[in-house]
Amino acid sequence: MRLLLLLTLLLSSPTTDFWQQQLRYPRVRAAYARRWPALCARLRAEHLDSARLEVFFRMIKTRRSLEVWARNRGEARFRPWHSYPLAALSGTLGPKRRAGDGQTPEGCYYVNRFNPASAYHLSLGLNYPNDDDLLASGLNDPGGDIFIHGSNVTIGCLPLTDAGIEDVYLLALAARAAGQARIEVDIFPFALTDAELAQRAGSPHLAFWRGLQPAYVRFEQTRSLP
Repeated sequence: MRLLLLLTLLLSSPTTDFWQQQLRYPRVRAAYARRWPALCARLRAEHLDSARLEVFFRMIKTRRSLEVWARNRGEARFRPWHSYPLAALSGTLGPKRRAGDGQTPEGCYYVNRFNPASAYHLSLGLNYPNDDDLLASGLNDPGGDIFIHGSNVTIGCLPLTDAGIEDVYLLALAARAAGQARIEVDIFPFALTDAELAQRAGSPHLAFWRGLQPAYVRFEQTRSLP
């Protein structure tokens, strides 16, 4: 019966090589059978086509959640999909600058790898450190291996619980299979408004945060990415 359900889902879903490659992994197959029918039904209800799906992820540390935004390819604006609570958050407000500092990075990143056999159920790797991180870190080792993943433990990553990562992983997988080459992930310390920045005028990170503010403001105003 379970095999029949999986075959039915496959016949009604994108049949790209990327889907097929991912579905070779037991955890992805199980997540697909468990979560994709409900995700697919909601996509249809919200007039989102899995064959044209694009997603964007945003995390604001003070809100302790990962926001998922979605649109169809060709649409100008992303729409809110869901906010998945973080199961844990390490470090303090401010960027990650060296290996072992326990900080979650802040900046504009993208998903650069899918890990279907993660130590934390499933995971999506981020391109940390990016060029800005390397420049700011100078001669220090900035660390690496920052993931959005399952479970409820972290030292700098974004854990969503196993149930949360299954949804996020499958949505990212569908978007990649539909042709979205670059899935953006923005991580901000707090809502980067002038008022919020003014409250932290004495922070040593103020100049860094002001540098991130245009990216935050652009998305707030246009619901689109550069």
